[in-house]
Amino acid sequence: MDVKEVRKLDAYLKRLFSNQKIRVVPRPKKDDSAEIYIGEEFVGVLFVDDEDDDRSYQVQIAILESDLEEV
Repeated sequence: MDVKEVRKLDAYLKRLFSNQKIRVVPRPKKDDSAEIYIGEEFVGVLFVDDEDDDRSYQVQIAILESDLEEV
């Protein structure tokens, strides 16, 4: 994932979720994924899927049980 692609994904997620605090950040030493933050809180990883020459993206978000107790 190059910087231009990360910027496009960042803009898309901000627009999709109507949230300007979302940030897509390249991962160090990884070119197939980026990290997603809301403000300073890490929320997930965005992976590139190039299978069958049809580029798509997958978001993986882990929710800890302890996080649910705060709600």
